Amino acid sequence: MTLPSAGNPISLQQVNVELGNSGTASINMGSSAVRGLFDVSSGAIDMSDGYGKANAQYISASGGSTSTSGGYKYHVFTSSGTFTVNTIGNAAGSNTLQYLVVAGGGGGGSAHGGGGGAGGYRTGSASSSAQNYSITIGGGGSEGSSNSSGSNGSNSSGFGLTSTGGGGGGGEGYNGKAGGSGGGASGGPDNKSGGSGTSGQGNNGGNRQNSYYSGGAGGGGASQAGTTQTGYGSSNGTAGGNGSQWLNGTYYAGGGGGGAWDYSGGSGGSGGGGAGASGSQPYAPTGSANTGGGGGGGRSLGYDGTRYGGAGGSGIVIVRYAIS
Repeated sequence: MTLPSAGNPISLQQVNVELGNSGTASINMGSSAVRGLFDVSSGAIDMSDGYGKANAQYISASGGSTSTSGGYKYHVFTSSGTFTVNTIGNAAGSNTLQYLVVAGGGGGGSAHGGGGGAGGYRTGSASSSAQNYSITIGGGGSEGSSNSSGSNGSNSSGFGLTSTGGGGGGGEGYNGKAGGSGGGASGGPDNKSGGSGTSGQGNNGGNRQNSYYSGGAGGGGASQAGTTQTGYGSSNGTAGGNGSQWLNGTYYAGGGGGGAWDYSGGSGGSGGGGAGASGSQPYAPTGSANTGGGGGGGRSLGYDGTRYGGAGGSGIVIVRYAIS
C-alpha cells in the first residue's frame, strides 16, 4: 500500500504498516527504515515528507531468457540452467514467484501409430527466497520406426516440482505408454489401450476399440484425454488431447494425433501436439519444441517404405513475478 497523499494526515500506525511492522509497534522516526521510506537522509522528519510514499520492494533475479509483459517479468528456460533470486522483495511490491514446469513430450508410434502423450504439466507458486534454483529441461521422446512404439519424453524439474515425460505412442500392435500424459494406442490389430497419464499432470492416451486395423489413437494432453479410435479399416487417426493455457496466455502440453490408416492423421492437441501422418506422409510431424507436445503417429502399415512417427517436443520451465 501507499501512505496518504497531500492534505490527508499520516498516522504512526500507517507508517508501521507500510514498513511491514505491526501497526501498534514502537517506532523510531529517525531510523534508517523510516528515513528510507520518507526519503529524508538526515535532519528532522515531518509527516508531510511521507505523502504518497511507499515501501514497495520488488524481486530481482537472473537466469534464462527474460522479457516483461503486463507488469510481470518472465524468465524462460528452454535448456537446463539456474534461476537466481538476488532480492526477495516484500508484500508491498512483490515477493511471490509463479512457475510452470513442463516435461518433454512422448514420440509418436510407427505404422498407423498412436500419438505421443504430452509431457507432464505442473504449476505452482511460492514466496521468494534469496537462493539458486536448479532447472532441468527434459527432451522429447524419439519417434517410432519400423512398426515400433515411440519413446517416452524426459522429466523436467524446478522449484521443487518434477514433471514426468510424456508416454510414447503405440507402434503397430502395441498399447500406448504411460507418462505425464499417456501415449495413444496403435490402430490394431485388436483392441489396444492408451497409456495412463500421471495424476495432476496430464491425461490418458486414446484407446483403440475395434477388432480390425484402423488409424491410430491420439495421445493425451494436459487438459484432455486423447480421442478413442473406433474406426474400422480405412480411417483417419484421432485427435490428441488439448494442452493447458498458462498465465502468459500460451498453451502447452498438447497430445500428438494418431496416424492415418488411409486418409488423414488426427490433429495435434493445442499446446504443441504434432498431427498424425496422413497416408502420403512418410514422416509424421513432431511435437513443437519447448511445449512438451507429443509427436504425431506414423502412417499405415499398408504403405510401403517409411512410416515413422514424429519425435516429441522438448519441455520448458517458466517463472514470473510482479515488477510494478
